[in-house]
Amino acid sequence: MTDASRLPPRQLACARCGATFECRLGGGCWCNDESVKLPLPAIGGEDCLCPACLRKAAEAQQQQQQ
Repeated sequence: MTDASRLPPRQLACARCGATFECRLGGGCWCNDESVKLPLPAIGGEDCLCPACLRKAAEAQQQQQQ
């Protein structure tokens, strides 16, 4: 077992909508199972997004690339 897997989940608020959710850095985080992946935000930018906002951001990014 790694040290990260022993950490309690972080309680976060979505950088866009304020919804609360858990981040499990040690594995088993909801975002690992997401089909969409976005680049990590730049330093000083947004932190993690909730599932709904991550999906919306991915859709907007796909539309911009078309």
